[in-house]
Amino acid sequence: MDPLPQTPQEAALELEKLAGEIAHHNRLYHAEDAPEISDADYDALMRRNAAIETAFPDLVRADSPSRLVGAAPSGRLAKVAHARPMFSLDNGFDDADVADFLGRVRRFLALGDAEPIALTAEPKIDGLSCALRYEKGRLVQALTRGDGQIGEDVTANARTIGDVPQEIAGAPEVFEVRGEVYMAKADFAALNARLLAEAAETGKEARQFANPRNAAAGSLRQKDAAVTAARPLRFLAWGWGETSALPGETQAEVIRAIAAMGFPVSDLFVGPVDLEAALAQYGKIEAVRADLPFDIDGVVYKIDRLDWQARLGFVGRAPRWGLAHKFPAERAQTLLRGIDIQVGRTGKLTPVARLEPVTVGGVVVTNATLHNADEIARLGVRPGDRVVLQRAGDVIPQIVENLTRDEDRPAFLFPSHCPICHSEAVAEEGEVDIRCTGGLICPAQRLERLKHFVSRGALDIEGLGEKTLIELLDLGWIVEPADIFRLAPHRAELLGREGWQEKSVDALLAAIEAKRAPDAARLLFGLGIRHIGAITARDLLKRYATLPALQALADEVIALRDATPPQIGETETKHRARLDKAIAEHIGVENVGGAVGQALADFFHEPHNRAVWEDLLGEVAPPTFIVETRESEVSGKTLVFTGTLEALSRDEAKAQAESLGARVAGSVSAKTDLVIAGPGAGSKLKKAAELGIRVISESEWLQIVAIVE
Repeated sequence: MDPLPQTPQEAALELEKLAGEIAHHNRLYHAEDAPEISDADYDALMRRNAAIETAFPDLVRADSPSRLVGAAPSGRLAKVAHARPMFSLDNGFDDADVADFLGRVRRFLALGDAEPIALTAEPKIDGLSCALRYEKGRLVQALTRGDGQIGEDVTANARTIGDVPQEIAGAPEVFEVRGEVYMAKADFAALNARLLAEAAETGKEARQFANPRNAAAGSLRQKDAAVTAARPLRFLAWGWGETSALPGETQAEVIRAIAAMGFPVSDLFVGPVDLEAALAQYGKIEAVRADLPFDIDGVVYKIDRLDWQARLGFVGRAPRWGLAHKFPAERAQTLLRGIDIQVGRTGKLTPVARLEPVTVGGVVVTNATLHNADEIARLGVRPGDRVVLQRAGDVIPQIVENLTRDEDRPAFLFPSHCPICHSEAVAEEGEVDIRCTGGLICPAQRLERLKHFVSRGALDIEGLGEKTLIELLDLGWIVEPADIFRLAPHRAELLGREGWQEKSVDALLAAIEAKRAPDAARLLFGLGIRHIGAITARDLLKRYATLPALQALADEVIALRDATPPQIGETETKHRARLDKAIAEHIGVENVGGAVGQALADFFHEPHNRAVWEDLLGEVAPPTFIVETRESEVSGKTLVFTGTLEALSRDEAKAQAESLGARVAGSVSAKTDLVIAGPGAGSKLKKAAELGIRVISESEWLQIVAIVE
């Protein structure tokens, strides 16, 4: 791993870049079934993000990838909220990571070194996660994972899968079984052969799936259940969601009860076992991996005791009681034919390697991202080089080695100007990414910004795909987001164009009109302001409620910046850090740092952006943002824990407080509402007394928690 950033400013910039990049890849993988980087490459991004957050805990973003799972549902199927969030797992890559995982569990639960920790271990199958809800023994609903909070309703499709029972016996009144919908390797090969034969018979272009995971995901998420029924899908259970009762007291007992109900469970599932036996099972599974009928990319470990799982809970996007131990990456060699430069919506120039097609682990690969100019220089790659590819999943891999870098050929010159609009391309201080300075005059950025604005995570306007946006841009009917809401006068002209029928035109215009009163957070996110992702947008609006209030906040931050010049002898880095801290305190929103305030101020400081904003608000009227809060006496309050906690670890206490809607601070101030003090409390307790802040004991805190639960 590259050296970590040295300053908060550098760290904030890289965390922002990582949040955007990982969100992009989450959307491609989970919502569109079209990943463009390898699992290993994705895991490396996640590890980099986690390492920087560990080194700079005060800079953890509200839209941090460590807090998110999956991506928003595609919009093709009905969206339904999960009764219990359907989170993903953190990853480990060697035995030391697994030992660290158990160490974290011991510390969180305050267990002694001699206390045994039992685990379960099972293959991590590479498919599409699905939750099957049974009521009184009958299947009533099936949902995909989606973004972990909201999934897609695939009930009709799931009913066509032979491994999914329509009725089960011996289950609680409400019982949700979770597992993986997948396609066996042999079935996948047969399906592609059938699609190829059908194309040959009809004379149409052959459409084949890239890998079994994509085939399974595409097949399950069909609008027509008859299409799903014609695909050879299977199901393997690995857990559960909401349940009125549990048929066991441990992970192993419940999984075996699920198997007894008629659900397929992996033959390689073991538990309860200790760490040594769990690692031995990992070795056994890795040895037979190639011979298994389905694709897997690792082994999953879970804490066996369910009472411990309940105490451990979740952190961000993953449970503290589970870990995915990934397999090493696979490699192959091929020829680098060329390097293309793509321009993203933020102006970032991304080099893409065009490769001689090569099969890596059963998947034909033709492209790979080269990330940035620094990566090209590090590898020394040029068209014509022989390169080594690495993959850890059924997606496009990364280039890890250049076998012919010593050959005497000119180095690849990264462009100094945008290949689309020819504006100058530069890297901001402290950044490795090179960006086009053309902004909205750059057609590539204009298109990508509009694509982002209408995307599923933003306004979610169905029918405004890339092809349609390009057509409307070329016609000059759309330049800015507000123009989308002024398309109705062009109805007759659009009807006269090839490919447009009355039904499709009216459907598009209706979809646009339906967004005249959009969710304020989605609208804010859709503007593509740097540092303001989907979660940060919601966090800001929880506090400020309306978009005009946020504009006023931006003006306040601009004034604060003007009133906070550098001090004599202060470096630029220290001034930036001091200013960021002052801005964060002024904003007063947890997990929203000064970088967010600076970005908001930068946006509104630009007259063109104000014009775009005001034009847009002239076309739409987002309602006041309303937050549903969980009822408890500490909801919305700021808490401080001090002294020694005897029944809980500090991490567990903090997790409890956050689950009740409270904010946990590290120091006592006038903003503190409640202090929970254990034995040995010192200066914080004294300050609480000076400020007249209410102080309670740990036992009183546990009573508050018990009332809510």
